[in-house]
Amino acid sequence: MTTYKKQFTLRLKDECFEKIKLIAKKNKRSIAMEIEYVLEQYIAGFEKKYGPLKVEEE
Repeated sequence: MTTYKKQFTLRLKDECFEKIKLIAKKNKRSIAMEIEYVLEQYIAGFEKKYGPLKVEEE
């Protein structure tokens, strides 16, 4: 099953990247999947506090 994911360039400070890399390894995820997981957790917390965000389809 193929999933569509947006691609974009993300620039991080070296220290931040290396720490995410270590966390991803510990959680048995790729760096990209670790970043996606962290963002999903942040969004869930934001929506819990402020209510659901409505995303318009393109």
